[in-house]
Amino acid sequence: MEHIKRAARDPEADHHEAAETVERMLRDIRMRREEAVAEYATKLDGWTGDFVLSDARKRGLIDSVPEQVKDDLRFAYDQVRRFAEAQRDSLRAFEIETEPGVRLGQSIVPVDCAGCYVPGGRYAHAASAIMSVTTAKVAGVPFVVACSPPRGGSINPAVAFAMDLAGADMILEMGGVHAIATMAYGLFGCREADMLVGPGNAYVAEAKRLLFGRVGIDVFAGPTESAIIADDTADPMTVAVDLASQAEHGTNSPVWLFTTSRRVAEAVDRLVPQVADDMPNAEVVHTAWRDHGEIILCADPEEAAEVSDRYACEHLQVIAEDLGWWKGRLRNYGSLFLGEGSTVTHGDKCSGTNHILPTRRAARYTGGLNVHKFLKVLTYQQIDEQANRTFSAVASRISRVEGMEGHARACDWRLRKYFPGTNWSFDVYDQARHD
Repeated sequence: MEHIKRAARDPEADHHEAAETVERMLRDIRMRREEAVAEYATKLDGWTGDFVLSDARKRGLIDSVPEQVKDDLRFAYDQVRRFAEAQRDSLRAFEIETEPGVRLGQSIVPVDCAGCYVPGGRYAHAASAIMSVTTAKVAGVPFVVACSPPRGGSINPAVAFAMDLAGADMILEMGGVHAIATMAYGLFGCREADMLVGPGNAYVAEAKRLLFGRVGIDVFAGPTESAIIADDTADPMTVAVDLASQAEHGTNSPVWLFTTSRRVAEAVDRLVPQVADDMPNAEVVHTAWRDHGEIILCADPEEAAEVSDRYACEHLQVIAEDLGWWKGRLRNYGSLFLGEGSTVTHGDKCSGTNHILPTRRAARYTGGLNVHKFLKVLTYQQIDEQANRTFSAVASRISRVEGMEGHARACDWRLRKYFPGTNWSFDVYDQARHD
């Protein structure tokens, strides 16, 4: 393994900077509630209007969206909905009889309320509204609140249309930490969220992290990451364009190339700055590439796969031969894009898989946002009297091995009650019966 290009900055360097500010804000909002939120909205966003988007204002925003934009967002919605429905159908309730008189099962129950954060800082993330709200509604969540920061006199009209199209029950014109807190604490008439999902800046991500436990969250999110695995068959310009396209997410967004081809590695190293020069946000791309871009030359496909799994990237493209081998070999990634025809932009906007994905190596232990994140798998059991002869006896003995006498006696009682003619020799229960 050889580094053709190394990152200039440690990606973890800025990770903890927001923690103190966010913790203070959450504590303040928890104590002063709506009053604190209103102050932060005025101070941070210059917003003094209503926070809950009224039907009339929503209709006005939606009416301002061009029809082509609406059609494209409807197309994206249909793809995301269909994939989410297939995910939902892959998880089923069931009941089995494991032994005579013992029935075990699972029920699939959605959470009561989901809060969906839709970023709105540098870009208007209409597709992100579809990713989060649609997935929650397909899961069967009865109440979904969506929020996005206002810019000027309102949230972005296309974002409002996407939220409405996806089925949001309440829309908040609000962003940042105070929006996350509003959904978590149930302010301004919003129900308290059971789940908080959606990408955001470092402050939003930190707010979700600190609230985890009080609420569920989708993933511990950091800056967007993208990696490409390429062999000698890859077109260096395609690789360079795709890396640069993902670097525009922000100056702290890592983009990585793992390749078995020195020719491709050196060409991409030369081409990415040239591609960046031609982009309207060139400085963002240049900074991300300089500070966080890496090119690693690998000896063979197996080493490339090992390196990729170690990085556990959010978005992973493979532009190489034998795509079936790569799909079977790779294990750690948020979402996989196979072949030159599959750029990350497809997944980000409209292909149907979700773009809310794990970062900072969290792909080693979790996938991204999906229908199952909004569903609780609840188990149940029903054990009849006859089955207690075995199950209470075994549970009682195990309880005493563990030193848990109270647990044992709950089973002992049933043995004496259901089988009174049997010599169980638990005198405490004989006394209880007489009493």
